[in-house]
Amino acid sequence: MTMLPRFRRLFRIDRGAVDVPVAVADELQFHFDMTIDELLAAGKSREEATREAHRRFGDLEQTRLGLQHIGRVRVTRERRAQWWSGMSQDLRYALRGLRLSPGFTIGVMLTLGLGIGANATMFSIIDPLLFRAPSHLAHPDLVNRVHLATQYQGKEFFRANYSYRTFLDLSRDTHSFADFVGYWPRNLAVGDGTETQERRVTGVSASFWQLFPVRPELGRLFSAQEDKVPFGENVIVVSWPYWQSQLGGRRDVLGQHLHIGKLDYTIIGVAPRDLIGLELTHPMGFVPLTSMATNSFEDRGAGRRYYDSYSMNWLQLVAERKPGVSVAAATADLQQAMIRSLEQKSALQPGSDPIASLKPRAMLSPIQFEAGPNRSTATKVGTWLVGVALLVLVIACANVGNLLLARALRRRREIALRLALGVTRGRLLAQLLTESLLLATLGAGFGLLLASWGGSVVRHTLTPDAEAGGVFSDPRMLAFAALTMLVAALLCGVAPAVMVLRADLAGALKSGSREGGYHRSRLRVGLLVVQGALSVVLLVGAALFVSSLRQVRAQPLGYDADKVTYVEQNLRGTALTDDQRYLLLDRLVQRAQELPGVVAASRTTSVPFYMDWGEPLFVPGIDSVSKRGDFVLQAVTGGYFRTMGTRIVQGRALSDADRAGTEMVMVVSQSMARALWPGENPIGKCVKIAADTLPCRGVVGVAEDIKRGSLSDDPGLMYYVPILQYPVGAFGIFVRTSAPATETADGIRRALQAEMPGNAYLTAQPLADLIAPEMRSWELGATMFTVFGGLALLVASIGLYSVIAYTVAQRRQELGVRVALGASVRSVLQLVVGDAMRMMAIAVALGIAGALLAARWVAPLLFHTSPRDPLILGGVAAALLLVGLAASFAPAWRAAHIDPATALRSE
Repeated sequence: MTMLPRFRRLFRIDRGAVDVPVAVADELQFHFDMTIDELLAAGKSREEATREAHRRFGDLEQTRLGLQHIGRVRVTRERRAQWWSGMSQDLRYALRGLRLSPGFTIGVMLTLGLGIGANATMFSIIDPLLFRAPSHLAHPDLVNRVHLATQYQGKEFFRANYSYRTFLDLSRDTHSFADFVGYWPRNLAVGDGTETQERRVTGVSASFWQLFPVRPELGRLFSAQEDKVPFGENVIVVSWPYWQSQLGGRRDVLGQHLHIGKLDYTIIGVAPRDLIGLELTHPMGFVPLTSMATNSFEDRGAGRRYYDSYSMNWLQLVAERKPGVSVAAATADLQQAMIRSLEQKSALQPGSDPIASLKPRAMLSPIQFEAGPNRSTATKVGTWLVGVALLVLVIACANVGNLLLARALRRRREIALRLALGVTRGRLLAQLLTESLLLATLGAGFGLLLASWGGSVVRHTLTPDAEAGGVFSDPRMLAFAALTMLVAALLCGVAPAVMVLRADLAGALKSGSREGGYHRSRLRVGLLVVQGALSVVLLVGAALFVSSLRQVRAQPLGYDADKVTYVEQNLRGTALTDDQRYLLLDRLVQRAQELPGVVAASRTTSVPFYMDWGEPLFVPGIDSVSKRGDFVLQAVTGGYFRTMGTRIVQGRALSDADRAGTEMVMVVSQSMARALWPGENPIGKCVKIAADTLPCRGVVGVAEDIKRGSLSDDPGLMYYVPILQYPVGAFGIFVRTSAPATETADGIRRALQAEMPGNAYLTAQPLADLIAPEMRSWELGATMFTVFGGLALLVASIGLYSVIAYTVAQRRQELGVRVALGASVRSVLQLVVGDAMRMMAIAVALGIAGALLAARWVAPLLFHTSPRDPLILGGVAAALLLVGLAASFAPAWRAAHIDPATALRSE
């Protein structure tokens, strides 16, 4: 290696043109031979000269490798320097050009920002729902949710909730899993007195901390010894947000007590800041699963034994596969354990459904609940909106590509001249793509600003309980925005790149504004047609969801949900007999009626979209009433129909005079009357409740149908009995106010709380809030489709205007000649507007065809609306044609009033 300094001086070869290994070998061989020749000339023999040369040069192979490395490093540095030099030149050139055209730059930035922002917004919503693993999950690729598919009446249903006994069976009988975790998120009362609030508390088995091996912010986590059957320890690890907001972030909270549900819990730790668990939002804390069961199901030493029952399905299960175990192998293992558990259930409960008819099938689903088989309708609509956002991005890129193509066409002669002077087409392509990338970067910054605002709005509609995340602090969001930016830059740069590759050097150099000034670009027309067609598809979707939402809102509910509040009692361990609970509810009704602004109040047993109560029915002359539908019982006090605003369409309503010892009566809904006595007068008909041996109840009235469980296909089979004649259930009351329930609910709760004994408390919820989740998918679809469709239409109209305006500018001389030869204003307007309308007609036809193709997939998401509604399709087509007419009229008007002399003199 003694010759390396010398060869560093000698090794000066152009590595871009010479193969480095060959050059190094030749160089070494030359100097090696020269040294031998020198030694031969000095009188040494060839053998001595060769030996001496080897001694001087050392290990030739090692020297050659060292020199090759030096050459490669130098070549790499030179190429890197050339690349950075070219990139900096392109960036400076692009910045100068964009600075000279601020209107163009701002327009492109806003257009791309809208497209990128729409996609970033939807990604921020869908990512945690379908793709992102929960934070701190140690092995997300090995963790799955447990589902069980069963058959019922020819349909397959997917169970996600299990009994604690099933949890124990599966944990014991499977061998493919490292951990089985059971968890149960539930709203429980936290605090005392009027300050009591229901908060989300998550009960988790101790194995939860194996999935999430975190270090607590403060204190410790609970252990398996504190999660033992039957009664776990009453300890809690509070979440970081609750620690900060409710406990002041104090470090002396360890050992303090919180009254949660009917038990007192001791704080033993504080969870890390971003530990959410297996849900989408922070709970107020994590408690042992067995303690949660004790708090919810039974008193110590009495009650139902949750750990022995197969009927109490309340747990969600998550399992972590052992390393190297495939999903298929683990599913087979789980299937066998599930069958054994169902066999044990059948042995203990002889009346349960036979396994052969259930056809059970165990499933391992993704850890994200919405990615499993029970995906909500709102998530399905959200998935569609991801595709819609991509269409908006494509439209935006087509628009920007059109603008960049127009910009490149104006520089046609400049580009041809640079090519003639020796600039390579690749160099020009790099420059154009750099300009596109710079514009896309500006658009991405604006898009992220939009996503940081718009994401919270969409999240509140789609997943109101989900945790809000920061857009700029989320690495996944920033990576997605960067990827979207690169895709947008490539899409926008395609059109100018195609023009450069196809540039006619000689023709462009010879042409001037008088010769070949106007060049019809099929690519520009194609991009414009694509924008219009996609806009039609989005506008059709918007119109369909708006129509669905209008149909939903126009659907009669059978009650006035906006002014009714449901108040529910929670005894929280306070021991009351049934009679005492009934008396408590009566006091609450009486006290509520005395409150200012309250119109009426009534007790209830069934609450629409929340809970139902049912009893077997027996009707003379009908073999099996249950075969005619699922009938729901509503036991109420006399003011119920006035409280709810439900109309009596025949006969009379129930009253406080209908009490024990008087004639036993009931009111049925219109649908129930048609189901049991079609074509007959239901008044006076006999119905027996609970047993065929009981006395008849006479039907005294028919009430309008109400929606109780579904806005679309609810059968409305309800019957109402006086609660004084049928004292069943002690749940809550309805309160009707003159003002909207959203404004009065909390005041009613606080006023009535004084009637509650001991630790018992009340919750108050506007009835409209119980219905809101049912309308969420249509509201989301109508809102977002309209927003995205409006954006697409705006971008498409701007694109059409720019194309027509550019075309008119290019045809300035031709149009001037036409005017000079006597062409009328009308004929020029027809010429220019006609071209625009032909393009729009093609776009509309393609868009309508695309909407019809997508109809079969959109139909399940709509409400009483046909995806092929001719009025909607025709209206959207007419709207786009009108927009096209408006966008093309201004350039056409300017073209029709061109000064012939000025146009003919211009060069």
